[in-house]
Amino acid sequence: MKLYIGNLSYSTTEQEIEELMTPFGTADSIQLIKDRHTGQSKGFGFIEMSDNSAADAAIKGLNETNFKGRKLKLNQAQPRDKSRHRRRY
Repeated sequence: MKLYIGNLSYSTTEQEIEELMTPFGTADSIQLIKDRHTGQSKGFGFIEMSDNSAADAAIKGLNETNFKGRKLKLNQAQPRDKSRHRRRY
């Protein structure tokens, strides 16, 4: 299951997300989204977990909880709407 994690502090690292997820199961991959020009975090990312029950437990256990002074948003990621994708020249 692919999860969306949002409202992250810009200083949050993938290692911190991995540690945050550990009580619920193993994250297969963690991707924090960064601005392509500055490399600055955009404050959200995606987590992939192969165990759906662990992913559901993580959503229930972490959504709306405080992490680094911010209230996390954690839910199942929605498929990307390809019609909204624009090319930048």
